[in-house]
Amino acid sequence: MQYLSDNLNYLRGLKNWTPKQVAERCQISVSSYRKYEKGQSLPRLQNLAKLSHTFKRSIDELLYLQLKEADQQTPDNLKGEKIRILPIVVDESEENEHVSLVPIKAAAGYTAGYADAEFIADLPRFSLPFAELSQHRTYRVFQIEGDSMLPIKNGSYIICEYVQNWEHLDTKQPHIVVTKDDGVVFKRIHINKQNMLELASDNKEFETYTLPLSQVMEIWLARAYVSFEFDQA
Repeated sequence: MQYLSDNLNYLRGLKNWTPKQVAERCQISVSSYRKYEKGQSLPRLQNLAKLSHTFKRSIDELLYLQLKEADQQTPDNLKGEKIRILPIVVDESEENEHVSLVPIKAAAGYTAGYADAEFIADLPRFSLPFAELSQHRTYRVFQIEGDSMLPIKNGSYIICEYVQNWEHLDTKQPHIVVTKDDGVVFKRIHINKQNMLELASDNKEFETYTLPLSQVMEIWLARAYVSFEFDQA
């Protein structure tokens, strides 16, 4: 339990949350949370479970692992040299790769089934006849939810190109990031000196937050988007 207070402080900082915001999410008092973070008292099992759920880290990790040090270790697959399973769908007659669509309703399932060939095969799929998109790269379309990347609106479809090597991310372009705990997110990103992924929104009402690379499963470079909602005159 020696790491709990440091871990709480560290995890709260990643999210840019105040102690009050953490307490509200956990439905515990602010004074109790502050004592946990300062190491002045230990939470009961019920509150420990709430903290685990809020920060999406196991109870064992909160208590017995120094998360800041563990998270900042460079992942072995940062360069994409190790095999990442990426199921694709191919047109049997022409042997051309189809583009799979991940609608909002499938996003939650995608984080569990992204490496499952049967799951990917069940997604809607089509071809993209745009000259700007290479036939030799892998593309996927994700429908986004929320207003964090305005003026790209809620419900828009983001046409993305798969990123194998995470060392050379294009910080000028937004990305779809598939994460273990936060699901599918659409942000501008870069890897900082601590080997953490920083995720920023174009809508400044949403705060930038940090994510350990160990929490990232896939990264897709946004190449274009399709929206069926027009701005009102």
